[in-house]
Amino acid sequence: VQLQASGGGLVQAGGSLRLSCAASGGTLSTYVMGWFRQAPGKEREFAAAILRSGKVYYADSVKGRFTISRDNAKNTVYLQMNSLKPEDTAVYYCAADIGYSGNYYRPGMYDYWGQGTQVTVSS
Repeated sequence: VQLQASGGGLVQAGGSLRLSCAASGGTLSTYVMGWFRQAPGKEREFAAAILRSGKVYYADSVKGRFTISRDNAKNTVYLQMNSLKPEDTAVYYCAADIGYSGNYYRPGMYDYWGQGTQVTVSS
């Protein structure tokens, strides 16, 4: 499975971005898909996940501002990010968990990762 993340960029605080994660070699709807982010000098942290059932989970820090969704026809997962804050600045990664372990918030549980896309929010 290969994952290609895109959609990052520079945006002012309060703005919006939509990240995309397109897959090849696998069917995203059969995986748990997650979005993680990593700021300079910090560990990679969970942002959002969507299960095979469509149930979604969010980190408290992004709840109410970010929305994860999936387009099965396009084999693509999205992360809509609204009301962006400077603290959202990070490299964002999408990831796929083939065998769902229940620990959707742990980076180590994911089997495949995209290359990351930079999101920079200016104040």
